[in-house]
Amino acid sequence: MARAVRTAAERAGAPGGIRFTERQLYYELCRVLRPWHHVSRRVPFTTAPPVSYSDFRRHLGPVAGLLPPPAPLGAPGRHTTEPDLFDYGLPRLLVCQSAAVADMLRANGLPMESACPVFSVDDLPLDERLVAMLTRADGTIYVLHDASAAGLAVPALMPAGVRVSPIGLNHRQAAGLHLTHGRGPGPDGRRFAEVEAVRPAVLLRSVHRLVREVRLTRPQWTSGREVGFLTWPTA
Repeated sequence: MARAVRTAAERAGAPGGIRFTERQLYYELCRVLRPWHHVSRRVPFTTAPPVSYSDFRRHLGPVAGLLPPPAPLGAPGRHTTEPDLFDYGLPRLLVCQSAAVADMLRANGLPMESACPVFSVDDLPLDERLVAMLTRADGTIYVLHDASAAGLAVPALMPAGVRVSPIGLNHRQAAGLHLTHGRGPGPDGRRFAEVEAVRPAVLLRSVHRLVREVRLTRPQWTSGREVGFLTWPTA
């Protein structure tokens, strides 16, 4: 198991030394042990975890690239002395259901590269000055959530009067990527899939693309052949 964890860490950080969360490493270990992600996306399904999280943690030692638990973000603008910071417009902002995912995206440079501040549900309600900046620029709040009942309810938590765009994860996308699923409590617990089950490189690339509104151009004959993560929402 220890060797498999090391292999998972190498894959989670590829390419280029991506920083990743503990749960992202766990799900990468699941792919190492059961590589269902190689199966064609034409056959959608999610998979049960081949190893428990507690067993994974028993074999977890120091790992290069592994992020510590996220710390509280603090008030926006605390790292700048610009007096007119909040006088400008803000075209985009990302809110993640998971504080760990938000921390991972920040650690890998998404706010700077995509000019998109990243917050989590733990940071709600958003600072009124940020909401005013979004309103001033007719900006959009992008919402990144799990494929679960709780996740699908996250967009409704956003402030009124600002455009909200949910960008995933949903159950169809999870099945297309053959993600490892979890189950809710009780014998009839419903399946759910976490954003952290998506490969870190895929998550970063997809979020960059969507918050910058870069649409993929594909040959007409390939449309509909694959169900990818974070595809453009239909509503």
